[in-house]
Amino acid sequence: MTVELKNEYLTVKINEAGAELSSVKSADGIEYMWQADPKFWGRHAPVLFPIVGRLKDDQFTVAGQSYPMGQHGFARDHDFRVVSQTATEATLELTDSSETRAIYPFAFRLRLIYTLVDHELTVTYDVHNPANHELLFSIGGHPAFNVPLATPEGTLANYQLTVAPKGKYQHIPLQAPYNDIANATSLDLSKPLPLTRELFKDDAVILGLDHKETTLMLSSDLDDRGVAMTIEDAPYVGMWSPYPAEAPFVCLEPWWGIADNVDHDGQLSHKMGINHLAANQTFNKHYAVKFF
Repeated sequence: MTVELKNEYLTVKINEAGAELSSVKSADGIEYMWQADPKFWGRHAPVLFPIVGRLKDDQFTVAGQSYPMGQHGFARDHDFRVVSQTATEATLELTDSSETRAIYPFAFRLRLIYTLVDHELTVTYDVHNPANHELLFSIGGHPAFNVPLATPEGTLANYQLTVAPKGKYQHIPLQAPYNDIANATSLDLSKPLPLTRELFKDDAVILGLDHKETTLMLSSDLDDRGVAMTIEDAPYVGMWSPYPAEAPFVCLEPWWGIADNVDHDGQLSHKMGINHLAANQTFNKHYAVKFF
């Protein structure tokens, strides 16, 4: 089933499967979201929960017991329940079950709230811990935007990434698929970053944001269409497109978590970027995308 939000500028579609944003189309017919062609990547904008990225040996340990878990967790492969919906806002919910507890021994309530105002869509992650002990989790987004947008003859090389505030950002490399923060470098984003396929030869480009409000704008000199994502209070953002395939999309990924460090000991409580949510508390974070 699909949930639809609509105003005079945009029509938004969200799949109940994975609470995944699947389409954002302008009134003049421009489709901003990647349409999940499996030739390149068969997803649109998966929700990453309860981990972001890969675990060492695809497993983690809690209280002396190991649990298997694939890349980016399981939320993207579960059906969510629509809790509420209006013309411009929808809330979808996933809760723990015997199936999830077999691979992730925590109670949780995960809500995705999509809010459409004018040309902007806000995506809110609301994680509640209903238990009387700590909840350990990561969460993040993986939205893929069409490149090109309005000019069919365009390619990735016609696009650039502009970051505000301007300056130097921590660049966290990957020893794929794990992060290697000990060898982090500095990436100068005081000027727009031209996009090339080679930029993704080592997988995602990961920036440390230090929880500071940051805007990333994907645009082209070919036309005046693009997207601008503003992320509030996140530690990391990833940027990804397949390599070496000439895939016509770019992902901008706000993360409250990150792949395991190359030296991680497997303990979930020690995991880099893990969130520790106290009993009966709620984690609420969001990002917003302006479509122009």
